[in-house]
Amino acid sequence: MSNAIPASERLISVDDYLEGEKLSEVRHEYVAGRVYAMAGASDDHNRIVGNIFSVLHQRLRGKRCEPFMADMKLSIPGHQAFYYPDVLVACDPSDNAKFFRERPTVVFEVSSPETARSDQREKWYAYALISALKAYILLSHDKRELTVFRRARPGPWAATVVSGTTSKLKLPEIRVEIPLALIYERTTLARRKAFGA
Repeated sequence: MSNAIPASERLISVDDYLEGEKLSEVRHEYVAGRVYAMAGASDDHNRIVGNIFSVLHQRLRGKRCEPFMADMKLSIPGHQAFYYPDVLVACDPSDNAKFFRERPTVVFEVSSPETARSDQREKWYAYALISALKAYILLSHDKRELTVFRRARPGPWAATVVSGTTSKLKLPEIRVEIPLALIYERTTLARRKAFGA
């Protein structure tokens, strides 16, 4: 997610928010009646998101699960909030609203210094309310590292850190593995390694 900027102090309804997003040139997230404009993302952020989506699109082609990126909203139970995850994977065919999903299986957020607090606290707390969600992947923007939060059975969520150029992100929930080298391909980090920096 890119950094959110408060857009208005006026409380608005979910219906007004959803209608407004259809016409707005700027994306907004919605939390408890307030809307927050989304700031732009960096080139490396876009590369990481694009790399993840590209792999998922290829590997899930023809399968039940479908990846979405950037412009597909995620509704928190009860429509308390709507966020724009960087990538989400939806596997429930009945979860088919035109502009948002409610029951994703996997959600990805690429975190930067500006968004880390929101991604690690506010969003994580909200995403954990989604009973269908099996994995939340929080990726670092400035190092080859990610944290996978998984719903443990029984018990609380468990976190696993994956790092290093030869490591893979393993997602048995959707039967996909993605090498970290591919996730960070063409980023500043990848170029530094290529040139021995």
